[in-house]
Amino acid sequence: MSDLEWIYGIHAVENALTQQPERVKEVRFQEGRDDKKNQRLVQLCKANKVRYSVVPRKELDQLFTKNKERAVHQGVVAYTTMNKAGNEADLHTLVAGLDETPLIIILDGVTDPHNLGACLRSADAAGAHAVVMPKDNSAPLNATVSKVACGAAESIPVYAVTNLARTMKKLQDQGVWIFGTAGEATQTIYEQDLSIPTAIVMGAEGDGMRRLTREQCDYLVKLPMAGVVSSLNVSVATGVCLYEAVRQRAVKAKG
Repeated sequence: MSDLEWIYGIHAVENALTQQPERVKEVRFQEGRDDKKNQRLVQLCKANKVRYSVVPRKELDQLFTKNKERAVHQGVVAYTTMNKAGNEADLHTLVAGLDETPLIIILDGVTDPHNLGACLRSADAAGAHAVVMPKDNSAPLNATVSKVACGAAESIPVYAVTNLARTMKKLQDQGVWIFGTAGEATQTIYEQDLSIPTAIVMGAEGDGMRRLTREQCDYLVKLPMAGVVSSLNVSVATGVCLYEAVRQRAVKAKG
């Protein structure tokens, strides 16, 4: 099975052409769209000797007719080699080689590609070192994830592991403390020290963490909910938790 796929959207295509142009086999632009952003992408194609063409919008739309919802391609698509997730051994090698205090996000069964893309975007923006997810029952790294992530899918290390609980145990053996998010937790995320080596577990949409995942956590934490809703979207909650870790680490660095 080929690992080549059409990705779409200005940010996703620009990031591919800027960061890993060797992965891009072809770019197609929509006729009639000649704004500055598209002109920049054309220049990147030329600079990296990537084949490109200008085609009717209908041709771009037809590339994504298999999807239940029409892709908002913004007039540009690229045929590119998709990034592949690393495995458990790759993750532990990365953690062992870090010179900084680890900050890791663990996604336990996030199956919506839009949510996965948004989580990757938040993780990249907050400077997380890795995103970990189970190999099964998780959204794949595909064009939708790439579009929503705005380039983060190609920049932040992602690891798909066979046994999540076992991976968490190995991370703990490497000195990483694991904080699982759960609505029934007695302490909030703000009451924990996230300046230490940290992995934050975000549960699946609706169901939360699985039992074995929950049991492997060192601490359970929650976000305070002052309104009528009982929980936040997983990608929003991921961003809140990550930036609390960023805040705490900045305060500690200032002494």
